[in-house]
Amino acid sequence: MKKILCVVTSNNVKGSTGIPTGFWLSELTHPMAKFEAAGYETFLASIKGGKPPIDKDSLDFTDAVNKKFWDDANFQKKFENTLKLGEVNAKDYDAIFFAGGHGVMWDFPDSPAVAKVTREIYENGGVVSAVCHGPCALVNVKLSDGSYLVAGKNVTGFTNGEEDEVQATKIVPFLLADKLNERGAIHHAAANWSDNVVVDGRLVTGQNPASAASVGDAVIKILG
Repeated sequence: MKKILCVVTSNNVKGSTGIPTGFWLSELTHPMAKFEAAGYETFLASIKGGKPPIDKDSLDFTDAVNKKFWDDANFQKKFENTLKLGEVNAKDYDAIFFAGGHGVMWDFPDSPAVAKVTREIYENGGVVSAVCHGPCALVNVKLSDGSYLVAGKNVTGFTNGEEDEVQATKIVPFLLADKLNERGAIHHAAANWSDNVVVDGRLVTGQNPASAASVGDAVIKILG
């Protein structure tokens, strides 16, 4: 059985604002639902391990997928006891997936564990994937040859227009689309809140919450 490592933030506040944040629930549950339906085993990790913070605004249980997972004892056990990313063995996983939520902007980019595990999974022939703000995990990942993982790659992620619409342009430490372009990636923005997934080889990125399930589908297609 192929194994997919799903990673969420451990950061619970938007920088110096004091505004609470965390990961966005549907950006985790929708891809996980796809992975598990396809027969893959999922594992949940965070930067610090243990119980990660959830953005309260994402606790939408009219969303049937969110409700299914939230009511599932196995998911709750994973959620309460996430693996510490720095302690996982990249060789155990066929793919890594980074969920979004604003919290990730403060702990994914500069995490040595993110850089190491992502590089190792990619160079082992695995799939690297992320959705919404999740691609911020990729902005500082370098391959063994010293080049940025995203350099020359087609990607997407939360757009400047979407950041402006949620009034967070001056809150986030950087604009994700701009940073990806700075690293040599080619960022593809679709209309705000539309389902947009970009695949470049074994790199899969999605623009926003509406793209989460489609990211799952794209990862499954690559894994075969």
